[in-house]
Amino acid sequence: MKRFLLILSAILIITSGQSQGLLQNKNNFTKQDTLRGSITPERAWWDLTYYHLDIEVKPDTKFISGKNTIHYKVIKSYQVMQIDLQSPLEITKAIQNGKALEVRHEGNAHFITLKSNQTIGDVNSIEIYYKGHPKEAKRAPWDGGFSWKKDKNGKHFVATSCQGLGASVWWPNKDHMYDEVDSMLISVTNPKGLTNVSNGRLRQLVENNNNTVTSHWFVNNPINNYGVNVNIGDYANFSEVYQGEQGDLDMNYYVLKDNLKKAKTHFKDAPKMMKAFEHWFGPYPFYEDSFKLVEVPYLGMEHQSSVTYGNKYMQGYLGSDLSGTGWGLKFDFIIIHEAGHEWFANNITNKDIADMWIHEAFTTYSENLFLDYYYGKEAAADYVIGTRKNVQNDKPLIGAYHVNNEGSGDMYYKGANMLHTLRQLVEDDEKWRQILRGLNSEFYHKTVTTQEIENYISKQSGIDLTAVFNEYLRDVRIPTFEYKIEGGKLQYHYRTIVDDFNMPVKIKIGDETQWIYPKAEWQTMPISGTELTVDRNFYIHINKL
Repeated sequence: MKRFLLILSAILIITSGQSQGLLQNKNNFTKQDTLRGSITPERAWWDLTYYHLDIEVKPDTKFISGKNTIHYKVIKSYQVMQIDLQSPLEITKAIQNGKALEVRHEGNAHFITLKSNQTIGDVNSIEIYYKGHPKEAKRAPWDGGFSWKKDKNGKHFVATSCQGLGASVWWPNKDHMYDEVDSMLISVTNPKGLTNVSNGRLRQLVENNNNTVTSHWFVNNPINNYGVNVNIGDYANFSEVYQGEQGDLDMNYYVLKDNLKKAKTHFKDAPKMMKAFEHWFGPYPFYEDSFKLVEVPYLGMEHQSSVTYGNKYMQGYLGSDLSGTGWGLKFDFIIIHEAGHEWFANNITNKDIADMWIHEAFTTYSENLFLDYYYGKEAAADYVIGTRKNVQNDKPLIGAYHVNNEGSGDMYYKGANMLHTLRQLVEDDEKWRQILRGLNSEFYHKTVTTQEIENYISKQSGIDLTAVFNEYLRDVRIPTFEYKIEGGKLQYHYRTIVDDFNMPVKIKIGDETQWIYPKAEWQTMPISGTELTVDRNFYIHINKL
């Protein structure tokens, strides 16, 4: 979700690899970055199967405490386990089979020495107890942690957000994207009079004797760590049943009680979103867990089956149109964008955060497809092309691997326009739709790499898109189509491109539309007219000499 990212300082250097135009990030990464961003030996030997996160949240003192019981399958015999938890929270003890374990702390990584033999194939569990005052989000969701706010009636309004920063900012876990837990129980104790909403379905609500209430939310599907959330407020709930591709889908809405009336009108975008995205992407991936929109005191985030909302009941992005075309005011940006992540981020999840473009490019592109479904192709094209003005071309869309490093914020707009361009290359809109649906079927509930996504689209389209992906994902330059018309001849070529880039483009001369195949070398062809128009749907610069 984190649009308008605070761009990290990076030195862009030209590599001697496939092309002199390919760029990569060079940062001063630390050991903590490696411990967080790589599959360390202390992570690799065990596979997550189940979490039970059981915590108490005390808004009055901004304090949390509790434990996470982690179930895992042993896939390699090893005796040391890495668990992540960020300061100032602290692990107070680790227990396995009733025995306290030694914990060695190295920054935000904690190494636990297990006493029981870890036999391949066994499914074991360990309890991690912790407590403290978690990092307070200063500017959620870009700066994550706990948001400790109050509503206009003075009641506590609390929420978590942690994309990029990581779930270990508020609970202990295996904080790496590659290994998603298969299912999860989230138990949250909070003061009576307030409601907690988390992921999945509410299994049980228990009133305690100490003026608190505990809610138990069960997540039936695999979930990435940053998708887990806690939202506590003076909520009212309403719901509807959507007739979807896989039958009845429960759609629940939790909003502050004072906003109930306007939410019932405004949230009509939610079933419209579901209809459009099931058309383009395939069935909603989490029928068993329902779909929820939950009001929070920040802009919003794509928490799985518990999408958070803070767009102040406005159309567009807080009332503005990010494309500058007017089409962005036809929908509530947060409802459409964040819900789009249910397919790209929550269903299909990147293994390494360096490939975050997979989440953000496809989901930004989903805004365009929502418009396409309801207003047509030209409206959708207007919108996505309008967002090109926001592209910075500062660094590649793919970040550095194994160090928890995201690529450029251009992963949103540049990424969406790359996908819009791919649609033109495929030509057949139904074939393109089946590619999008196929992605969500082929990689259903899986973690993926950029290469897997590239290979799938190339194979299904029947086009070798290697150089196209290299150009838009790994280079900061936009291809420039340069041409001149003299003496009844068109001369043309590409510049500012990676090696082997020869993407075809559609042009119009007079009333005739045709494909041409530019490359780095100049080419010449006879033409009958003197004016040439390049199809605007291709994300390239045009330079007439």
